[in-house]
Amino acid sequence: MHHRTVEELMTRDVVRARSDTSFKELARFLEENDITAVPVVDEMDRPIGVVSEADLLRKSADQADPSGLTPVPHLEAWERAKAEGARAEELMSAPAVCARPEWSVVEAARLMETQHVKRLPVVDEADRLVGIVSRADLLRIFLRRDEAIREEINRDLLRGTLLLDPRDVTADVRDGRVTLSGIVEFKSQIPVVEQLCRGVDGVVSVSGDLTFRTDDARDAPTGT
Repeated sequence: MHHRTVEELMTRDVVRARSDTSFKELARFLEENDITAVPVVDEMDRPIGVVSEADLLRKSADQADPSGLTPVPHLEAWERAKAEGARAEELMSAPAVCARPEWSVVEAARLMETQHVKRLPVVDEADRLVGIVSRADLLRIFLRRDEAIREEINRDLLRGTLLLDPRDVTADVRDGRVTLSGIVEFKSQIPVVEQLCRGVDGVVSVSGDLTFRTDDARDAPTGT
């Protein structure tokens, strides 16, 4: 099976800022390029942080409401420093959380989830910026055509990897939902088949009614 990589999904033409890029320049970058964040790089083009809309909006949130209706929010010391910042190095979230081009969608998505970020600068072996990948980019795998998913499961997974007879097990795919039908030799194979199908890019869910010829869990010898 071929899993889509970060390199296949990332944006290559990346708008970047320097540590001394001003607040207004950063805001202009986001507006003119219709993006929500910009990586900050050093003189070797290595990401050192990311400035997002949220980082810039702290300055607005820290301003007093002229009407007096909304109190100024309490900010932690680090939030206050960002709200008062005027350059990228003072505003950015650092260090930059980065991905590698060869990573799978799963690896990138897990890093985003654990680090609570919405995009990842992508770096090469020398840690130089080569792209950026966002949540929206990763979601593109779910736009795969049902026919492509069905062919990958039936040909590459069921036949090529698991060596199942096409007369025994087949998969149907509609809107990314996989329905398995047929019979396998052993009961223990069923969760394996289902789990492998879930790992195919673009699969939303897996269900079905696979049966088995031998209950190997029941027939397996028990320890004393």
